[in-house]
Amino acid sequence: MSDFAPTEARLQVTRSKYPGFPRDPAALVRLIKHLYKEIHDEANAVMKPYGLNHPEYNILMMMYGSPDNALNPSQLADAAGEKSANVTRLTTQLCEKGYIARASSEDDRRKVTLTLTPEGIALIESFLPDIVSLLFRQTRKLDATEQAQLEVLLKKMLAGYGE
Repeated sequence: MSDFAPTEARLQVTRSKYPGFPRDPAALVRLIKHLYKEIHDEANAVMKPYGLNHPEYNILMMMYGSPDNALNPSQLADAAGEKSANVTRLTTQLCEKGYIARASSEDDRRKVTLTLTPEGIALIESFLPDIVSLLFRQTRKLDATEQAQLEVLLKKMLAGYGE
């Protein structure tokens, strides 16, 4: 587990040097960054035996969560929170591994659809029990009410972007 105390100390030093520095917003943003690192590292460890990394897992799960197991690259970039160049790299890797297929639209050859293969679906369903355990471990300190409150607050924070 990551210790936030050194960050707290640096926030205090920053405030002493620049009194207008907003401690609370800075602490929240840094906590989110620390959480992301922990979540990313744990997910990488869980995915390693499956030959995947966390970003590849996210791509696969965004596709698995769509009704027809298919998305176009821009939908996938939005869903996964990845830049389009990174989605291209990740989907190329997943195509090479046989987990997704890339197909051009019959109506417009410029449009591409990415679809999970049967091997991709089987892989996802093989690692889902490990992911379920991981998700419960990652949220174990929060009860159901706290999880719901945090979800509302994080969505509210996210809604502030792009305004």
